[in-house]
Amino acid sequence: MMDAYTRLVSKVIFPLHEWAKGHATMRVWKMLEQSQWWDRARIERLQLTRLQALLRHAGEAVPYYRKLFADHGFDARAIASLSDLSALPLLAKADIRDNLEAMKCDTARGLKRFNTGGSSGEPLVFFIGNERVSHDVAAKWRATRWWGVDLGDPEIVVWGSPIELGAQDRVRAWRDALLRTELLPAFEMSEPRLDEFLARIRRRRPRMLFGYPSALSCIARHAEARGVRMDDLGVRVAFCTSERLYEEQRSDIERVFACRVANGYGARDAGFIAHECPAGGMHLTAEDVIVEIVDAQGAAVPIGHTGEIVVTHLATGEFPFIRYRTGDIGALDPSPCACGRGLPLLRDIQGRSTDFVVAHDGTVMHGLALIYVVRDLPEVAAFRIVQESLDLTRVEVVPGPGYGPETVARIQRGLAARLGPGVSIDVELRTEIAPEKSGKYRYVQSRVTSGGGLACVT
Repeated sequence: MMDAYTRLVSKVIFPLHEWAKGHATMRVWKMLEQSQWWDRARIERLQLTRLQALLRHAGEAVPYYRKLFADHGFDARAIASLSDLSALPLLAKADIRDNLEAMKCDTARGLKRFNTGGSSGEPLVFFIGNERVSHDVAAKWRATRWWGVDLGDPEIVVWGSPIELGAQDRVRAWRDALLRTELLPAFEMSEPRLDEFLARIRRRRPRMLFGYPSALSCIARHAEARGVRMDDLGVRVAFCTSERLYEEQRSDIERVFACRVANGYGARDAGFIAHECPAGGMHLTAEDVIVEIVDAQGAAVPIGHTGEIVVTHLATGEFPFIRYRTGDIGALDPSPCACGRGLPLLRDIQGRSTDFVVAHDGTVMHGLALIYVVRDLPEVAAFRIVQESLDLTRVEVVPGPGYGPETVARIQRGLAARLGPGVSIDVELRTEIAPEKSGKYRYVQSRVTSGGGLACVT
C-alpha cells in the first residue's frame, strides 16, 4: 500500500523535478505503462516506426551516419522491416572514440558528457540528450513499479560510480532527502564500514535496495556473520544491476533481507535494456531498444541461441547508438512470460563482472576503485590488475603514446593510496592482454579472500 508521502513524490515532486530539467519522463512513462501489455506484433510495429524515423534523421543530420550510409549505399527511406537493420555495420566502442564529434547531431543542444565505468578496461566517452534521459528514466520507473514499490519509497543505493558519488553536493543531497534515497559507497567495505552500513540500513528501513549484486550480497553476508537481523525491515525488493547476478548472490540477499531480487541489465552507453518481472522474465524495454544477437562474424543467430548482444537505442537521435556492440553475451527467449506482458524476453545474460579487492589493512573494496586509477590514463592502451596477495598487486599494461616512468609512478601512487603504502605495485609491460579461456576479459582479478569470515571476493 502506497503511503501518502510516496504518493506525493510520485505524483507531484518527481514530475515537477523532471519538468524543471526539461525531460519528457512523465509522457514517456504513461505510454510505457500501456504499451507493456500490447502483443509482440504491435510492439514490433512501434519499433519499426521509430527505427525508420531514427535512421532517416541520422542519415540527414548526423555527420558520421551521413558518411556511413553513403559509403554502404544504405537508403534509410527503404527500411521496410526490422531485419533490414542488418545491412548496416556494427558500431564498436572504437568507432565512437574515433568519431566522437561526428556522432553528434548537427542541431543537438545541451548534450551531457558521460563515460562508462571502465569495468571492461575500455572506458568510453559519449553524449546523451534529454530524449534519451527521459526514456531511460521512464523505463526504469516502470520496472520499479512491477515490484510493488514506487518513487518516494525509502531506498538504499549501494553504488560506486564517481558520477553519483561525486555529485553529493547540497542540491543532490536535498533531492535525495526529498526522494527518501540514501547512498552507500560500494568502494569501501571494511568491517567497521559494513557495521556502519548495517546501522544505516536499519535506521532507514528501506522498502527497496539498489546496487551491485556483489556489494549487496557482501552486506548480507556481513549481517549474517554479525548476527544482525535484516529480515524485519520490510524490504520488498533488491534491484541488482551493473554486474552479472550469480545465484548464490541472489540467495544471500533474499535470505538475509527476506525480499525478492530483481535482476536488471543495461549500461550507461547502451541504455536500460532489460529488467526482471516478479514472474521471472527478463523483459526487454522493446519500445526503446532493438536487441540483436549475433555471432563472431556479426551475423544474426537463431532465436534462443547465444551470441553477442547488439543494441539499437531508438531515443538517441542526438547521439545515435545504432547496432552498438555491448560486448556482453545473451540469447533471446522465444517463450512468452507468465506475467502477460508482450515485451520480449532476454535470457542467459553473461555480462562482465568485477571482483572485489582487499587492502593491506583488510578493507574490502569494489574492484572499480582500482580501475578508476588506470582507466583515464591516455598513455595506457589496455590493462589488467591482478591482486596476487595482500602484499603484491601486478598491473599488466599495454603502453600507448606518451607512456613512460611518470605513468608507472602515477599507477603505483594511485593503487598504493587505495591498497596501502606497504603493498608492492609491480607494473609489467605487455604487447597484448589475452582473454581467459572462456573468451571473456576480467580486468580486475583478486586471489585474496578477506579475513574474519568476510568472504566478499567474487
